[in-house]
Amino acid sequence: MMFNNHNIRVSPTASIGKNVRIGDDTVIFDNVVIEDNVTIAHNCIIGEPLNEYYSNPDYINPVTVIGTHSLIRSHAVIYAGNILGENVSTGHRVNLRENNTIGHDTVLGTCADIQCDITIGNYCRIYNSVTIAPLTKIGNFVSIYAFVVLTNDPYPPSNDLIGCSILDYTQIAAHSTILPGVIVGKNCLIGAGSVVHNHIPDYSLASGNPAKLIMDIRRFVVLGKGRPYPWMHRFERGMPWENIGYEKWMNSGNNAD
Repeated sequence: MMFNNHNIRVSPTASIGKNVRIGDDTVIFDNVVIEDNVTIAHNCIIGEPLNEYYSNPDYINPVTVIGTHSLIRSHAVIYAGNILGENVSTGHRVNLRENNTIGHDTVLGTCADIQCDITIGNYCRIYNSVTIAPLTKIGNFVSIYAFVVLTNDPYPPSNDLIGCSILDYTQIAAHSTILPGVIVGKNCLIGAGSVVHNHIPDYSLASGNPAKLIMDIRRFVVLGKGRPYPWMHRFERGMPWENIGYEKWMNSGNNAD
């Protein structure tokens, strides 16, 4: 099933599942697998070939997978070799370079620039205009807010690239920069506008330029709100514990995510 299918180009080697909708002027290249119940909006490019395509007559496009129930909004460019889990959603004009693995139920915001060889876990929220450098590793339930930059070159330009790592449940606030090789631990909050030079331990509140440890996030108190962190105990929209609560979900045996 498709939209008004004007000027759609689908490679004969692509595999299109059931109940897939494809918008006008979308191009789907070789070896793309679009699973069932996916929506690809207008003016998208799925499986964009790698540089070798333009010089090697024997080039074979790597397999690209768009998982079931995913939504790819207009003007997204998804290069070959990406593996997207089920129920992934993108904003408009997302640029997703080659050979990334994106977990299920993850959202990639409008104009996010996600480079190559990156792993992003399940239920992550990558907000608008975030830039993620190659070799980054992001855990599950991580939120990275608008205009954050994750870097990988310790003394540019060099060939000694080392990605940073953001572990489970961590929140990186807007306009922050994470420097190459930095590991931000689990359940952390990085304040807006921070520049993170050093590893951040689990359960830390850190902020500033350079970012400094302020306190154990579990001690952070907001007037009238009490202790809001870890955030999972007070926030559930779009999370697998929605309507049942985090503790019950954790104890249910269904929390393999």
